[in-house]
Amino acid sequence: VQLQASGGGVVQAGGSLRLSCAASGLTFSRATVGWFRQAPGKEHELVARHLRYNSNPYYADSVKGRFTTFRDNAKNTVYLQMNNLKPEDTAVYYCAADSRIILSSSFEISNYDYKGQGTQVTVSS
Repeated sequence: VQLQASGGGVVQAGGSLRLSCAASGLTFSRATVGWFRQAPGKEHELVARHLRYNSNPYYADSVKGRFTTFRDNAKNTVYLQMNNLKPEDTAVYYCAADSRIILSSSFEISNYDYKGQGTQVTVSS
């Protein structure tokens, strides 16, 4: 299984980016998929998550109303649309997936079987 995250970059505050996470060897529609980020000196933070067989994504309070995650099952890809970006959103963003993870474990990236390589998002003020 491989997860390929892409779409990071440098953007000014208030701007937008769309991250993509494409999977091979795993069907995203049958898996829980989480978007995490790690800022320098901080722990990984779950920012958005699709539970398998659940169409209502989870969002961290810090990104609610600004970030949207959605799946394209035909492309086996999950996206993270990030709008109104703030300097505090600067981090390396990771996607992670697991077909068996339970809800209580899904907040920690270390509990996921598969993780992408990370993509850097830098928001300048």
